[in-house]
Order: sequence, then C-alpha cells, then structure tokens
Amino acid sequence: MTTINPSIEFFVGLPEELSNVSLRQNKNTGVKSVLLIFEKLKAVEKFQSFTKQTYGDLRLIDSEGEISVDPDSLKFIFGGDEGDELKKVECGFKIDKNEHWERFMRFMNRYAEANGMGYNENKS
Repeated sequence: MTTINPSIEFFVGLPEELSNVSLRQNKNTGVKSVLLIFEKLKAVEKFQSFTKQTYGDLRLIDSEGEISVDPDSLKFIFGGDEGDELKKVECGFKIDKNEHWERFMRFMNRYAEANGMGYNENKS
C-alpha cells in the first residue's frame, strides 16, 4: 500500500489544517455526528475558491483512498475589532453506518498521527 500523508480538502489540491474534532453519538438513534474545527482555511485566506476547482463536498484522503463527505453544516465564525477576522470554521456531518464510522476513525487516527494530534474523551 502506498504511503499517503492524510489530508482534508474543501478545494482540489488545497489541503486544510484541522484544529480540533468533536465526535458524538445520539443515544436514541445511534447516529454519530462529527464536527471538524479549523482555525483558518487556506481557501478563504488566499481566495483559492475563485482559482481552484471545488469538489462540492469535503474530501478526506489517506492511504486507503478518499472519503467523500457532504457536510450538513458549515459555520464561519468571525471576530476581531472590526468583526471581519476569521476566527474558526466548523464543518459538521452525520455518519449513520457503522462501517462508515470505522473507516472515518481509521482516517482520523492516521490524520492525528501525521499531524501530532491526540485523542481526549469527554464523558459529559
């Protein structure tokens, strides 16, 4: 298997840097929710959205291949003195099949290892 550095892309060929991730499961339905948090987006900072082809979805890429995700929420949070400084971006989506969850977790483990991130469980 070829070694590929795991990446997350909103736009073709422009990997983004994940700042944090929140994983939850609905106790009643079993549906799992993912919230990816980015402190900045290269696509926004460099106006790459106007010069690069968009996927129309989010791509998670690693040595197993690509995972295509259709986010159900994308929230841009601004701050600063003028309120125009991008503070973070939150991208949310749901995963309802166990095999998709397992594949996502394999990707996240590879991404975390490649980018010096750790896992912390919150039991609240």
